[in-house]
Amino acid sequence: MSRAVAGYTPSMRPGHPGAGAPGRPLVLWLLPVQAALMVGVGLLVTGPLAGQWPLAAEDAVSRGLAAHRGGPALPLSQGLSLLASTSSIIALTVLAVTAMLALSRGRWLREAGFLAGAVAVQSAVFLLVTLLVERPRPHVPQLDAAPPTSSFPSGHVGAAVALFGGLAVLAVLRGRPGLPWLRHALTVALLVIPVLVACSRVYRGMHHPSDVVGGLLNGACTLLVLAHALLLPARTRTAAHTAAVDRPRPRPRPAPGGRQAVVVRHPHGCTPELAERVRHILLRHGYADQVWTQTSAEHPAGALARRIDEVDPALVVACGGDGTVRACADLLAHTGIPLAVVPCGTGNLLAHNLRLDADPATALEAALAGGTARIDLGRIRGDGPRPARFAVMAGAGFDAAMVAGASDRVKRCLGWAAYAVSAVRHLGDPRMRLSIRLDGGPVRE
Repeated sequence: MSRAVAGYTPSMRPGHPGAGAPGRPLVLWLLPVQAALMVGVGLLVTGPLAGQWPLAAEDAVSRGLAAHRGGPALPLSQGLSLLASTSSIIALTVLAVTAMLALSRGRWLREAGFLAGAVAVQSAVFLLVTLLVERPRPHVPQLDAAPPTSSFPSGHVGAAVALFGGLAVLAVLRGRPGLPWLRHALTVALLVIPVLVACSRVYRGMHHPSDVVGGLLNGACTLLVLAHALLLPARTRTAAHTAAVDRPRPRPRPAPGGRQAVVVRHPHGCTPELAERVRHILLRHGYADQVWTQTSAEHPAGALARRIDEVDPALVVACGGDGTVRACADLLAHTGIPLAVVPCGTGNLLAHNLRLDADPATALEAALAGGTARIDLGRIRGDGPRPARFAVMAGAGFDAAMVAGASDRVKRCLGWAAYAVSAVRHLGDPRMRLSIRLDGGPVRE
């Protein structure tokens, strides 16, 4: 096995206490508090606050909506109610979780657990509250079959917040840095769905307005707790490094030996805005002498090989996805030159396995503030392709065709989903037979 050098802080190593695992059980203790809060709110709504404004006006709202039903609002409200029904939520959750795990090749285990857990937890809290809080549904004609549960809180709304709000959280925390307008539009669209579901449930006479507010509260609290437990530790464990860098200092920390930094930039993954941030971060850490080289299909590491021979850089920064990082690591193997990974590609599998921060700029800050650690590289030789090294995995057959066939334009727009589009085009490809020998062992067919 060959070895390359990747810069990351000790707190980011797999299994290190700094990864946030000890704090997760403590945060999850907030779930019983959430359940108690929801029960308390329900008892207030059905008890001492029932005759107070604005709860006293809810019956008039329900009667007014029932008196003006008709037009396109009827089928629209029916569709929204069906979208947030138990069977639909379960099916969509299974589909979303399966897609995340399949398209990320298992990389998004924590994200999938967050989404599935949010739907399950809010449902458990909902059932507990309905057992302890009894509230009849509005005294108006109801357009849907009423389930045998209390009107407070709305289960449809809570489930919609958990699923669609959870997807919005993932879009914000795990979305790619490129095309921010698309990520923002998707986030807004996902957040609007639970609000529309809430309106439809009141319109169809299934809930009082305060019931849907309770559903929104239940779903939002669930997302908040589980996001802190499962998602935020991965993004905040380098916060101390970032804060220290952002504070004014008398002078920046000098680069080792005052030598050069070579930055390998993928033109699509590393946007001009991100490139400017990388430039300033390197300057702040004393790398005033920077040489930038851009990748291409023919040269996935740009002109890195020539730069290594010319200047013997003190640091190489790979701004791109796994293809860019692999090409750089291949050239840097056995050189002793540190490689800082700025994950801004579609997959970022190496960055995920090293538990680097998902935010590219934060990952670079952490790499420059920490030390270096050696990682293993695999080396593959075969009939046809020249020998090459790889850092995480080497694919062949359908997997390789799927990855190679995903265009940069589609990946910029869809992210991981671009691989699903590419996979459909290769479903009819002929099967490939391979003979493999691992570390000089016997040939495997």
